[in-house]
Amino acid sequence: MVSDSPRYVSQFLDTVQAADFLNISPRTLEKHRVTGGGPQFRKFGSRVLYAAADLQAWADKHAYANTSETHELNSGQER
Repeated sequence: MVSDSPRYVSQFLDTVQAADFLNISPRTLEKHRVTGGGPQFRKFGSRVLYAAADLQAWADKHAYANTSETHELNSGQER
């Protein structure tokens, strides 16, 4: 028998799942945790988890209309 209640879906993703969500490598997320500049994460003991909303917000902050915008931001100018 199939239950009619909705299945619980976690809003938290581990590093591999978060990397898959962003289409980047898990190693890139690991580097961002050390150097900064990556999405917010949470630590539960030794476990690192990312909220899906934080991943989407971080990705949205890195949306550009053209390659000139990224150069302007890197030289300290505002968009």
